[in-house]
Amino acid sequence: MKLQPQLNVRKAALYSIVINALQIAAVVALAVYILHDGVNQALHGPLGDILVLLLAAVVSWGAVMDIREAVRAGKLSFKLRGLDETVNQMSDLNIALRSQRHDFLNHLQVVYSLIEMQEYEEANRYIEQVYGDIQSVSQALKTACAPVNALLRVKLAEARQRGIQADLSVHGVWDALPLPAWEMCRVLSNLIDNALDALSQTNNAQLRIALGEDVKSYSFSVWNNGPAIPEKNLASIFEPGFSGKGEGRGMGLHIARETMRGAGGDLTVESSDAFTQFTGFLPKSVKAAEDQARHGDE
Repeated sequence: MKLQPQLNVRKAALYSIVINALQIAAVVALAVYILHDGVNQALHGPLGDILVLLLAAVVSWGAVMDIREAVRAGKLSFKLRGLDETVNQMSDLNIALRSQRHDFLNHLQVVYSLIEMQEYEEANRYIEQVYGDIQSVSQALKTACAPVNALLRVKLAEARQRGIQADLSVHGVWDALPLPAWEMCRVLSNLIDNALDALSQTNNAQLRIALGEDVKSYSFSVWNNGPAIPEKNLASIFEPGFSGKGEGRGMGLHIARETMRGAGGDLTVESSDAFTQFTGFLPKSVKAAEDQARHGDE
């Protein structure tokens, strides 16, 4: 079931920040005006000064608290959207697995009947077709991270629907990731979606996703043979707001790289006329991140 908040948390948070900021500015301006220009003689003197300053302090404190809660609400909204995507992906994976379990016995009965009828050629073709469907699901079940498995299952299916040849290579368990699984899914989802978009007008379109792991870190890459990213854009591609897809876009890659860097890793890009590849890594520990940084400096 899809998670749907009953109100627009982001819009409410924005309104709260703006209104309370204006409130702070108005109270401070009023206090300065009264204290220095002498408009209200009744408030002049030590007691009046104290009352005005106390009022300004209380109202300002309340506004600051409101702004802090609004910022927290905005961050929560961001996390909920990520969790929403993960839940939907895992739901799709669960449906696919249940469907395969339900159909497995039927497939065996069909194959048995074809062999019994000595229709060996037809049985072979049927087995190849069924094997391809089963392989597409089992191919995405190679990590210990269920949300990542679900994401890969959904994206591989989408690639096939678009007529794109998609290959997945997993060398590692991918358990105990140093950041929440939904954040890792958001990074991978953004990179894969960009690759699928880049391949929309490409003949013999190919997508390659690789997940790796060694003693110190987790790694991944998303490769496609679509059009090259213009060289002038490579230096700016991770900047907030930069996009070649029109206005209102351009935050995905920035968020992806900041997510990786926030966990001690990084995200890089390489592009040419032959391919475009995004590569990322995540250290397994703080010490591994420090070792990686020291090695890079050398």
